[in-house]
Amino acid sequence: MMSMPLEKSPLHAPAGRIAELADQCVQCGLCLPVCPTYALDRNEAESPRGRIAIASVLARGLAEPGAGLREHLDHCLGCLNCEKVCPANVQYGELLIETRALLGPAPRRPRLLLGLVKRPALLRALRRLGGWLALPRWKNRLARRLPQHSPWRAALLDLPTGTPVAPVRASGNKSEQPRLALFPGCVASIDDAEAQQAAVTLLQAAGFHVSVLPAFCCGAMDLHGGAATAAGQAAQQVRRAWADSGASQLLSVTPGCLGTLRRALPGLSVLDPVELLAARAGSLHFRPLAQRVALHLPCTQINVARTDAALLQLLRRVPELEVLPLPRPPYCCGAAGSHLLEFPARAGQLRDATLRQAATLEPQQLLSSNIGCRLHLASGIDQQGLHWPSQHPLTLLARQLETSP
Repeated sequence: MMSMPLEKSPLHAPAGRIAELADQCVQCGLCLPVCPTYALDRNEAESPRGRIAIASVLARGLAEPGAGLREHLDHCLGCLNCEKVCPANVQYGELLIETRALLGPAPRRPRLLLGLVKRPALLRALRRLGGWLALPRWKNRLARRLPQHSPWRAALLDLPTGTPVAPVRASGNKSEQPRLALFPGCVASIDDAEAQQAAVTLLQAAGFHVSVLPAFCCGAMDLHGGAATAAGQAAQQVRRAWADSGASQLLSVTPGCLGTLRRALPGLSVLDPVELLAARAGSLHFRPLAQRVALHLPCTQINVARTDAALLQLLRRVPELEVLPLPRPPYCCGAAGSHLLEFPARAGQLRDATLRQAATLEPQQLLSSNIGCRLHLASGIDQQGLHWPSQHPLTLLARQLETSP
């Protein structure tokens, strides 16, 4: 039976808001077949329907937020596949954020590690130091000395082997008012700098003028980890940087940042550059590339950016390139922001299922547009000895772009 509407409820915000969102669920179960964690555990509590019920009883004070209950909420990947199939249009993503904010950060959350990840200047300096010490060569041996469930072990295994490239820069007529501003982010500003530069190159070739915002964390990991105060501070920094940019549209090559940026800047057009490039695809010409590539489509690209079709359209403009999207299911690679650090064993199971699907395509390389997904998948590729290069799709497109002499 449905609970009474919010306006008749004695609950106060934010608990009342959680109850209102939970009451929209009609418990039909259509979300179960597309939920990656339900597929992993076959446990109702690990499904969207089960988590909605947990959120409802916690908001109403009918249960204590003990470790057993909150772990089911913490296991959620936030992939939003459930929202896509929900006939009642339940705002599951909002419910999850509100419930985690009500509970606060999980005790097992690796605060020190996440604090490092969110500071790109410090992270870049440490990565440079690690390169001097040849850390990528012996990181696996070091990781094996750490406990199986240690977030530091997961971070070492996911550490890229290459040297970080220079931060993205926009060139062109600086006196011209930029229409577009690119948000570099935190980890992406280091490990996806090449893709960000590729986006600028492609956008300029398509006739756009692009500026680049300072590199900092958008707050996504805090927002989805229940650290509401830190997430709010990050949102304020986003708004300040945006106000200083003078642009009219904000871009991110990382689909995982888009939802948080849109939340910080309601009403603003915050886009995946793929959407703009696809709209001007006729002005872009590419050199042939005789190669078979597996395309991993991150959950956020499908369910938040919704640019999977546009990306396929662009990639298929490269002559001789055979683009094969990974079959679904599986529905998530398991990276999911900080999930790969907090629950490495579960994340590894989901990643390995994704790589098994990729292997059926017999690719020569793997493409993925979300930096967390790509680092997570690359770690599995390395551990399984598959020897597939991996890169952002925009990097491939920029490398094949025909430019005027």
